[in-house]
This record gives sequence, C-alpha cells and structure tokens, in this order.
Amino acid sequence: MTNPVIEGFEYRRLPGVEGIELNAAVGGSGEPVVLLHGFPQTHLMWRHVAHLLAADHTVVVPDLRGYGESDAPPESGPGTYSKRTMGADIVAVMKALGHERFAVIGHDRGALVGVRAALDHPENVTHLGILDVLPTLDTWGVLHGVDAKVAWHLYLMAQPNDLPERMIAAVAPDFFGSFLDAWDPAGATFPPEIRAHYIESSTRTVPSIVADFRATAGIDLDMDRADRAVGRTLTMPVAVISQDWGSHLGFDALALWRQWADEATYQPIDAGHFMAEERPEEVAKFTRELLGRRPS
Repeated sequence: MTNPVIEGFEYRRLPGVEGIELNAAVGGSGEPVVLLHGFPQTHLMWRHVAHLLAADHTVVVPDLRGYGESDAPPESGPGTYSKRTMGADIVAVMKALGHERFAVIGHDRGALVGVRAALDHPENVTHLGILDVLPTLDTWGVLHGVDAKVAWHLYLMAQPNDLPERMIAAVAPDFFGSFLDAWDPAGATFPPEIRAHYIESSTRTVPSIVADFRATAGIDLDMDRADRAVGRTLTMPVAVISQDWGSHLGFDALALWRQWADEATYQPIDAGHFMAEERPEEVAKFTRELLGRRPS
C-alpha cells in the first residue's frame, strides 16, 4: 500500500532519542511550528492545516514514535512511550532541523506529548496549542460513572502488557475504524484513502499504540501528579480549542487547563473531534492567533 503524503512537503527521517528515528514532513519557511497528531491517526491529519500555515511558517509534521512510519521500539519499560520520552523526541527532531525554539500544536495524544515537552523543555517551546484533550491527570479525574464509557478504550489499553494487544490485534481494523466513525458522525471528514491509511497504519502498530496509552495510565499520570504537587506550570502562551464535551461530562475545560497555565485561553469549536480535518481554516486561524501572542 502506498501511503498518502502532504503534497509539496519534503519527507525526512530525523533522530529522536534512544536511537530511534521519526518520519517527518517539512515545508514552508519562517518561524517554526511543529504539528503533532492524535489517535488513531498519523501526521496526515494535519495535511490541510500544514499547507495553510506553510505560507509564512516552517511547518514540521512528524509521526510520533510508535505511529505511522516512525520507529516503533518494543516497550522495554514504562518510559519507552512516556510522554517525557515522546516529547524529547520532538525536541531532538527540531534541533536536528536547526530549530532551538519552536511552537508546538498538538491534537489528542499529540497534545499530551506537547504538554510534557513544554513542561520539560520551556527553553525550547515558545507556544503551546492544544486541540480537544484534557491534561492526563485531569482526564482520569473527570471520568466517572456511566458517562465514562466514552473513554472505554483508555481503560482497555491501561491493562497489563500483552492482554490488550492480543484483544485489539484480533479485530484491529474494526477497533480503529470504530473511532473514526464514532468521532466523525457526519462521515464526511476522511477521504477513502486517508481512512484506509489510518486503519492500516494503526493495525500495523498495535503494540506501540497500546504502550502509549498504557503509559498515560501509569508513568505519565505519576509525572503530572509530581508536577502538580510542586506547582509546576506551563510558562509560555497556551491556547486550547475543543468541542464542548465538558457540558456532558460536567467539567470546565478552561478551569482545568488554567491549573497548568494561568493565562491559557479557550475557545469551543462547532466541529467533531477530528477538527483539523473537518475545520482546517478555523484551526489554522486559532494557531495563528496563538503564535501572535508574545512569549514570556
């Protein structure tokens, strides 16, 4: 199967940490911004937004470790797919391209990687944009009762090594396709070749995807708790855009994010979870407004 690409972007293999390489598309010129994808997607989710931003920014769009065409090392311990390790990958990739300081925009899983990169490397991350996710610690805190069924996959992939991998691998195309369908109720966001790419790529990398989610129920949660205990926060401009799913689950997204960034801004969007593909112009506008804010 030939993978789709972001037309006009150059593809490179770039060094992360621990000897792995990430697949990344690079295009445009100007101040650098890195776009990090979510689940069950690859860097291709940014194909529309990347073109819009490339008019005046250097845009770097990697596959996270364990996803797409990036290396997917075996889970040798809880740190292999911790967001600290995955965030360090992104810093390493950007340095390999000559960018010591850069903005990070992340969706879903990519936003969690971006948050950890920004917490651990504030000297490198100038701005942080977050699409449709809550901080790790707060995600687990707001899930309760029958309403938590919307996040059933988080609990499945939190289980000990091997069991969820075998269960998911047995029905992988149906498993990953179910999220593309449930979170895109209009059914118009993904062209057939993009949908097929997401399902094929995810099916091929089940162990690393599960390891990513397992880390979020373990080591990532421990890191968030440790940061919360000492009052560690995000010091760069932070902006959040999301669906208004807080009204259903009973939380205030802005209030939760302001525990991590006291000047964070928040805007709802009339779109589904896959907003970068459904409403790319609005997501690009959100990004430009964030990048226009002066970093501290």
